Amino acid sequence: MPYIPPDTLAKIKQIDLFSYLKTYAPSELVRISGNVYRVRSHESLKISNGKWMWWSRGIGGRSALDYLIKVEGYSFLEAAELIMSQASLQPPEILPAEKTKEKILLLPEPYRNCDYVVSYLKSRGIDSDLIRFCIQSGRLYESRNYHNAVFVGQDSSGKARYAALRGVRSNFIGEATGSDKNYSFCIPAEKASQSVHLFESAIDLLSYAALRKMDGEDWRLDHLLSLAGVYQPAKEIEKSKIPAALSRFLKENPQIGEVVFHLDNDKTGRLATTAIRTVLPEKYQCTDDPPKQGSDVNDELCMRLGIRVTKREKVSRNRDQRRER
Repeated sequence: MPYIPPDTLAKIKQIDLFSYLKTYAPSELVRISGNVYRVRSHESLKISNGKWMWWSRGIGGRSALDYLIKVEGYSFLEAAELIMSQASLQPPEILPAEKTKEKILLLPEPYRNCDYVVSYLKSRGIDSDLIRFCIQSGRLYESRNYHNAVFVGQDSSGKARYAALRGVRSNFIGEATGSDKNYSFCIPAEKASQSVHLFESAIDLLSYAALRKMDGEDWRLDHLLSLAGVYQPAKEIEKSKIPAALSRFLKENPQIGEVVFHLDNDKTGRLATTAIRTVLPEKYQCTDDPPKQGSDVNDELCMRLGIRVTKREKVSRNRDQRRER
């Protein structure tokens, strides 16, 4: 079996896909805008910010080695040997990542309608009016590939800056390439409000809004903000950081005086609540309002509606993939 020295293998793994194609197959690169490219032979494969994502297959990576294995079907050894032989003839010019003030978000291509997503969210107890509001405001749509639900986070001007992806026919959970966690899924108050409510996910946020609506309350009375997944505190809680989405929101909304927590009823959710409350400045009044039934807000909604709660998401959430780094 051919032997590749460890230092050579380390150099091979450092070669990103853009630099590789720029050197050995420049005709494969098609510029879309800025530093965003697609691969000519795989139209749904996009390259941005040093990473690549093959949207039609739901896989991605950074290195050329990953690309040759996952996309072109080479074995690990075949891919490594190919890159090594090419590099021996013409070393690739590894280009530094372009410095940009903001990430470039690559949103999945939308499907012609949202039927699968609407049906899925209704099965989770989400009110039709809420779903319609999210679709009409550009906060929700259905992707053409895989029919995933795409929950869009917007900045103050309404520009998409973040997208959480949720499989409606599978347990897939992910984020669109270039997502900026500072702008996670959010529904701001319709009028001036001094309170912001926090949730782990977009579905929990919508579940809380649905519960308010069921109780005859104004579901847009306060700001509703998701944290783009599970928040991971530091080992020493007092050294934890305020989640990026909350930090940005508080800076842009200095009138906020109250933060209400609706994180999960499990060990992770309780620890996250404690950590965030610990590191928030004293000027904020913190209120802990976890789900009254079940492990999360959607459980509570489903139980109130008589919808059977299964282990569909509870076992397969893959929390490590959703943690705030």
